[in-house]
Amino acid sequence: MGKLVIVGTVAFDAIETPFGKTDKILGGAATFIGLSASHFNVDAAAVSVVGGDFPQEYLDLLSNKNIDISGIEIVKEGKTFFWSGRYHNDMNSRDTLVTELNTLADFNPVVPQEHRNAEVVMLGNLHPIVQLSVLEQMEEKPKLVILDTMNFWMDCALDDLHKVIKKIDVITINDEEARQLTGEYSLLVAARKIHEMGPKYVVIKKGEHGALLFNNDNVFYAPALPLEEVFDPTGAGDTFAGGFAGYIAKTGDTSFENMKNAVIYGSTLASFCVEKFGTERMQNLTEGEVHKRLLQFKQLTQFEIELA
Repeated sequence: MGKLVIVGTVAFDAIETPFGKTDKILGGAATFIGLSASHFNVDAAAVSVVGGDFPQEYLDLLSNKNIDISGIEIVKEGKTFFWSGRYHNDMNSRDTLVTELNTLADFNPVVPQEHRNAEVVMLGNLHPIVQLSVLEQMEEKPKLVILDTMNFWMDCALDDLHKVIKKIDVITINDEEARQLTGEYSLLVAARKIHEMGPKYVVIKKGEHGALLFNNDNVFYAPALPLEEVFDPTGAGDTFAGGFAGYIAKTGDTSFENMKNAVIYGSTLASFCVEKFGTERMQNLTEGEVHKRLLQFKQLTQFEIELA
């Protein structure tokens, strides 16, 4: 069983979309990554921080998915990270209404001792210095280090971000972030520039338009599964990353050919995430449902071209 370290936020979200709104519900990058990766029967550990206001039932939910939560620090007198956002009608753009760092402001991650030799490390969206400190705790060089980041860190911590990008194998960002990071509009050129920064593999997520995987001159495109309704896109990118990381940790194969499978698994799991608010859909997702949707992906993408 492959070992996977997941670093990121475990948080409260309050979400408003054209389909409705929620009060504070379970969210956070590490939460979505962990729930997604749990489908691959890997030895996963979550590294995060919460406050004394974080319900035990949420921690139990992660534990029951076989995620080691000993790396989630509980600051009894503190409050849990909180984010609130409102999505526009296109469901691609959103406004952040509230961001309360709370315990995250002073977060010093501690990787559980028994996971410091993990083959795969998934660095969820956090300050680059926090991401770097996790890599420095690993006792062996991981087989694969995957980084997720966002434009916020490009705006306020670019030098630190470049330091961590040098040390990773895979970066997963969206098209807008890839363009900002490189100053290039063409995603092909942007991917080439990101390769030069360090990562061997570049995954550019395009939301409802799928995902691109780049490795030198190799390019793979996975479409997004067409869905009748998208209720809440929050966490879809993290769910994708969790599926990607979980599949690699399970198979132990970091070749370009296997990364294609990882992208498809990530896309499949992300397609479930958006069907309900927050983590609701991912909490009770069955293996049968995942398998059925993988077959839909296969039918969507495979055909014989008749050459004239």
